[in-house]
Amino acid sequence: MTGVETSTPQKRSTNVEPVIRTRGLTKHYGSLTAVDNLDLAVYPGEIFGLLGQNGAGKTTTILMLLGLTEPTSGEARVMGLDPAREPRLVKRRVGYLPDAVGFYGGLTGRQNLRYTARLNGLRGEGAEGAIQDVLVQVGLDDRADDLVETYSRGMRQRLGIADALVKSPDVLILDEPTTAIDPLGVAEILDLLRTLVHERGLAILLSSHLLTQVQSVCDRIGIFAAGRLVGQGTVDELAATFGDGSATLEVGLELVDDAQVARASEVLGGLAGVESVVPPTDGQGAWRLIVRPAAAEAGVRQEVLVAAVEHGLHLTTLRPIVPSLDDIYRSAILRRAA
Repeated sequence: MTGVETSTPQKRSTNVEPVIRTRGLTKHYGSLTAVDNLDLAVYPGEIFGLLGQNGAGKTTTILMLLGLTEPTSGEARVMGLDPAREPRLVKRRVGYLPDAVGFYGGLTGRQNLRYTARLNGLRGEGAEGAIQDVLVQVGLDDRADDLVETYSRGMRQRLGIADALVKSPDVLILDEPTTAIDPLGVAEILDLLRTLVHERGLAILLSSHLLTQVQSVCDRIGIFAAGRLVGQGTVDELAATFGDGSATLEVGLELVDDAQVARASEVLGGLAGVESVVPPTDGQGAWRLIVRPAAAEAGVRQEVLVAAVEHGLHLTTLRPIVPSLDDIYRSAILRRAA
């Protein structure tokens, strides 16, 4: 038997202080409420995704966290600092990649980074060492001395991440970092973000409207709609909040004849907690078990293992099917509108 998954996710320690925290953070532009009563916490060593369509309030939130615009009410803390009162100190601790990265095209990548280093008070051998380190980390050391005007969009985004890393920040904030990048470039940037968290212990706040990319890289996700955070947590937690109360298990079986197929359907359908059984449409794929309530899913997994042995069913795979973020997002938005 192969491919059987029975692990459970690790829980975050409650003793860790967040590097970003907001309470009741609100921003009005005249009669428009761009951000409405936002409570948010981002912890060290995680990638937190702010997910929402353009105009949902993500960029305004980022600008308040950086001290680039003041909140109408509420408060924010970044590394324990108030961005509205201590914006310069916040900027020293935070690396920021805006959605439109600006570099001097007539300068090389290394020269652009030297300029940023000088703005942050870094000079001499220390600055050169830091620049070389980040160029290697983002995979641009072989193009560091080429003019930026020759860089692709993906290379410019990687240079932007290097630019944000030169000052060795504790937090990295990225606003739509993969927009208009080809799939290979997207994969490279997402892999880079995982590496940064692993090697540097950074906290990363990533704003995006691209659901698949957010689901693939983020540890936790906050869903934004019309200025409000309508849900936050891991994908599993969001699925539990916005799902229909059921869970789905995928069961792979090697069955040699129609009699075994009928027997498998009877056995699986008779397990406690299994609401319905969906057989493979082609006779060769995996079965799907709809479990209700969702909390019974772990118990049903164990029952499937026992039943396979007792009834001589050759079990090849057994795993929970996590709902797609697309499904969760639609459900959250519809519930918000109701």
